[in-house]
Amino acid sequence: MKHSLIIARYGEVGLKSPRVRSRFERKLAHNIKSAFDCEIDINQARIFIFPEDFDEAIAKLPKIFGIVSFSPAISTHSNFEDVEIALNSYTNKLIEEKLLNEDMSFAVRCRRVGSHDFSSQEIAAFAGSVVVKKLGCSVNLTNPDFEIFLEVRENETYIFHEKIKGPGGLPIGTQGKVVSLISSGIDSPVATYLMMKRGCEIIALHFDNDPFTSQKGEEQFKEIIEILNSYSSGVYLKTKIAKYGEYLQKTKDLAPEKMTCVLCKSGMYKIANLVAEKENALGIVDGSSVGQVASQTLQNILATREDVDFPILSPLIGMDKVEIEKIAKKIGTFDISSTADGGCSAVPRYPETKATIDRVHDAKEAMNQKEEVEKVFKSIYD
Repeated sequence: MKHSLIIARYGEVGLKSPRVRSRFERKLAHNIKSAFDCEIDINQARIFIFPEDFDEAIAKLPKIFGIVSFSPAISTHSNFEDVEIALNSYTNKLIEEKLLNEDMSFAVRCRRVGSHDFSSQEIAAFAGSVVVKKLGCSVNLTNPDFEIFLEVRENETYIFHEKIKGPGGLPIGTQGKVVSLISSGIDSPVATYLMMKRGCEIIALHFDNDPFTSQKGEEQFKEIIEILNSYSSGVYLKTKIAKYGEYLQKTKDLAPEKMTCVLCKSGMYKIANLVAEKENALGIVDGSSVGQVASQTLQNILATREDVDFPILSPLIGMDKVEIEKIAKKIGTFDISSTADGGCSAVPRYPETKATIDRVHDAKEAMNQKEEVEKVFKSIYD
């Protein structure tokens, strides 16, 4: 079907104060225009999009945060005569595409904004009579097989039949920058996605654990970043790679072996802290879920984060693996992350699960963590 435009809707953006709402609307419009070529008009909580390529627009809009739903539509003038002509043509197309037939029940849903010499009920009843006359199908306002929508504005009326779901959330880039710890695993890409959905610009910090991990993990990380970038129109991810193998070797050589995972996570937070300072970020993101692995017991979470200056945001903290995997499958990272990469050979047989802050301090001193963290940080920007 040939459409005139796409009508997009936002959700919680509309709850903001007029000043903030206007800023978020401008950012959302910028992000849409960054995804594909189009013209945009924002009016009374609706985003009217006029794309050069409708197929491209329909493919990309479901990945633009801030959009709750959108509808490809046709437009006509807001009077009964023109609505009848346009609706007859629209119904013909629905019949041709086998979306609507005489055996189906239907309903017309009308939303009217502005001043008119007819009510919403009157224009809806009129539109329904046009479809009945054309096709002879029955009206069912409670549970119809098919719905046709009219959005009536002051001078223009828009006709459409589908509401395609968007990702919701806030426009990316409206909430400042965060440093996100991203591995090739399942959890951290999902955590990053969820923070993007809350409007955060992402600095993706990846730790290259060579020789304790395989090259495959690095390849998977690059593929994950490519997928996450498809959700980041307007503010693309900045990627930082930290050479972490030497740090891990020092933990194994100089600190108690069972403390390796605790010191590994502690070092990551410290390095992310330095990156956040340099990049003017406002927080650190990780994929922690309470009790999922040894470094994510509550005792270890406390011990590894106690000397970090920036807030550490863990959007998966209360989720189980099934919930996390469901999101990973939805956004397209699951198949990449679930392919075996050999894991990390630095993990001890019996990792510490109940670290105390005092023992972590002792282990940090034994390996001279501060000096090793500074070495890794320098490797990021060399």
